[in-house]
Amino acid sequence: MWSLMVNGGALMLPILICGVGAVLLFLERLFHLHRARIQQEDFLNGIYTVVNRGNTAEAVSICDQTPGPVAYMVRIALLHADEESEELKETITKAGLKEIPRLERNMGGLLTIAQITPLLGLLGTVVGLISVFVSLETKGPLVEICDLSSGMWRALATTAYGLCVSIPSFAGYNFLVSRVERITLDMEYVAEEIYRFILNGRTNGGAGKNGHV
Repeated sequence: MWSLMVNGGALMLPILICGVGAVLLFLERLFHLHRARIQQEDFLNGIYTVVNRGNTAEAVSICDQTPGPVAYMVRIALLHADEESEELKETITKAGLKEIPRLERNMGGLLTIAQITPLLGLLGTVVGLISVFVSLETKGPLVEICDLSSGMWRALATTAYGLCVSIPSFAGYNFLVSRVERITLDMEYVAEEIYRFILNGRTNGGAGKNGHV
């Protein structure tokens, strides 16, 4: 395999760079999304307990110490608990929309690598085939079969390596998309739950001027 890469032509280098980049992008996003998803039920119950004790500041501090968009949305909701119901709902929604691009950051790069590496491989194959035909034209009837076979496998090697990078990159991208979708569903659930919690606190007389629910 290494000899194929070394002898595959100049386009093997950008394909190799793309492969390394794809691995780094995938691992970075995987780590970020793993930290971003929390047990929303346990988190909300903890926040409810603290807020019901009248300590919204502590609840906000817990949100600050908890990574991920869910904690950020709850923090924003608690800080704007005195807003009118429609304004509060809009504030929570905007907070969620602000977090989505952060979840998807760098995923476009992984998708781009998945799309361009087969094209780089194809370009390498075309260039390799051109060199084969140039050799045929130069040597004419003196060309040997080993010259043709050597040129052909070098030409096809770039396509093979391009696909070896592209296929896992596509799979990794789709896996990350599914993780983002699950986190987005968590965000929608939490947004509705914290909104109802704050409104119920007002109905029960728990929302004061200091923002306590």
